[in-house]
Amino acid sequence: MVAGVLTSAVAAAVLAASGTTGGTDSVEVRAQGRFAPPAAFVSPSAITYDQKLVPAGSWIEVTQHSDRKGTKVQLRVKGMKAGYAYGVHVHQKPCGADPMAAGGHYQNKPSQDPGDVNPDNEVWLDFTAQPNGSGRSSAYHDWGFRRGEAASVVLHREQGGAGARLACFSVPFAPPPGA
Repeated sequence: MVAGVLTSAVAAAVLAASGTTGGTDSVEVRAQGRFAPPAAFVSPSAITYDQKLVPAGSWIEVTQHSDRKGTKVQLRVKGMKAGYAYGVHVHQKPCGADPMAAGGHYQNKPSQDPGDVNPDNEVWLDFTAQPNGSGRSSAYHDWGFRRGEAASVVLHREQGGAGARLACFSVPFAPPPGA
């Protein structure tokens, strides 16, 4: 019985799907996964660093739609701590065992100025988990990602511009058509 539960947990932790489609008019990206600790048997694309707030086995989906007018990013989660207010941002690098592996927030206008850490210059997907542990959010910008400069979504302890990193999900974000 324990072996069966462990096998199911490991299999659920490593399931992830992603893809990019679209012709010359738009780009679509969809990625989903189940969170697992960084020391999981198979390296997960969704890593939890705090299992009290992002339990192993909780689910995440991120979609991106970009066209010549702009980019919309949507987030859906299940299995989070009910009532908790999570900060979520797109980050520059893929996830790793070290929470800092994802680098800093992706910024449309890269800057060291703290005033540029805002939802107009970054993709903020903050949400508060519903009583059933689900959550969703979306962000729209009239700009798109630069190739190779946006690679993950990080869940933070606090909403807004900063806070400890609770979890990370690697996402193959794509530049808009013609970029």
